[in-house]
Amino acid sequence: MGVDYYKVLQVDRSASDDDLKKAYRKLAMKWHPDKNPNNKKDAEAKFKQISEAYDVLSDPQKRAVYDQYGEEGLMGQVPPPGAGGFPGGSNGSQTSFRFNSRSADDIFSEFFGFSSPFGGMGDMGSRAGPSGFSRGGVFGDDIFAQFRGGAGDGSGHMPRKGAAIERTLLCSLEDLYKGITKKMKISRDVIDSSGRPTTVEEILSIVIKPGWKKGTKITFPEKGNEQRGVIPADLVFIIDEKPHSVFKRDGNDLVITQKTSLVEALTGYTAQLTTLDGRNLTVPINSIISPTYEEVVNGEGMPIPKDPSKKGNLRIKFNIKFPSRLTSEQKSGIKRLLTSP
Repeated sequence: MGVDYYKVLQVDRSASDDDLKKAYRKLAMKWHPDKNPNNKKDAEAKFKQISEAYDVLSDPQKRAVYDQYGEEGLMGQVPPPGAGGFPGGSNGSQTSFRFNSRSADDIFSEFFGFSSPFGGMGDMGSRAGPSGFSRGGVFGDDIFAQFRGGAGDGSGHMPRKGAAIERTLLCSLEDLYKGITKKMKISRDVIDSSGRPTTVEEILSIVIKPGWKKGTKITFPEKGNEQRGVIPADLVFIIDEKPHSVFKRDGNDLVITQKTSLVEALTGYTAQLTTLDGRNLTVPINSIISPTYEEVVNGEGMPIPKDPSKKGNLRIKFNIKFPSRLTSEQKSGIKRLLTSP
């Protein structure tokens, strides 16, 4: 019975790529030999197995072969997917298909983006132990902090990442209601093949989903300037909302204020408005409209981001225009009409 790579990484068989990355990050940090000086031999074996499991499961082709044929498939003892199944006898071409396994340090440095993750101590930096890592490195808390995005000691052994570049992206309420893709041209420095910086222009497509709120962030990883020894910064766009001339947003609801006369407030009023997607909406109001009255129209608010087929509510408020003066006849008539018999 071969090793169960899913159990090694402590994930289930339906694990996504993100699940695998989280599991590898956690276990690789826990079992790295330099982090286990009193138990190096066991840690090295465990670390190698974790790296091997991640190498297989993070590669769709290797994972497909492993899921179907187990370790034997990875060793070339069965045909790969699409090879037409078993050749029917022992004289087939099974042994021609092999995966090249990578060393644990290659996988680790590829995963974290560091070609030399550990600093050396004199000439000890060149000596490697069974896992292939430099044994002279000091795997301290500052190194862990750098892996996790915290501050390191700035010793230059590991590339640091530039601080995120944040830009405000102003959107109209119509854009946020319907959703839109905005094109943004950026200029950035990249290192060319000769190692010199050169300026390039790129067009970024920023997809705004229906219902997104002010403060939503869209991140383009590592789109900042490239520099030697520095991982480019992320470029982050932060949604802001332009004021609207008619509607005000309140969470997932839309609020509109309509002007009405005192007579309409008392006898009946029909609200007419144009929605953010251009529809004409007619809302008859039969209730008596007091200064604090709100008419709620279900499902005519902003789309709800997690389920854009559903919407918040439209709330209609009222600005009642009172007459500036009344004649004595009008006063008498109103008293007569409003006085209970």
